[in-house]
Amino acid sequence: MSMTSSRPYLIRALYEWIVENNLSPYVLVNTKTPGVEVPQEHIVNDKIIFNVSPRAVKELHLGNDAVEFNGRFGGKARFVSVPIRAVLAIYAKENGRGMVFNDDEEDSGPPANTAGAQAAAKSKLKLVK
Repeated sequence: MSMTSSRPYLIRALYEWIVENNLSPYVLVNTKTPGVEVPQEHIVNDKIIFNVSPRAVKELHLGNDAVEFNGRFGGKARFVSVPIRAVLAIYAKENGRGMVFNDDEEDSGPPANTAGAQAAAKSKLKLVK
């Protein structure tokens, strides 16, 4: 069964958790991903990090397809749009707690021989109707 990516849901949940703990949520972005619109002058090694805390950005939208916001970079107002698949991590600046995402997890489904899949296959649970 095909499922949508869990990445946007996890990003939203971690963002809320970080903000509720009065910390600063940062996102790490792969700028080589098609569709990334970021200030080019701030890219280092094909990556860029954004502080997406409520006090740092305006009009933040954590959607299923993209993370978008307006921010100021070097005094200039800029619109930023990052496809969800380009978000490599979301974490709290102050303590590093958060989550790193694998590039290969996007819509690929579970690996063929995981322990969880093996346990499910051996399960003795039955569907009762």
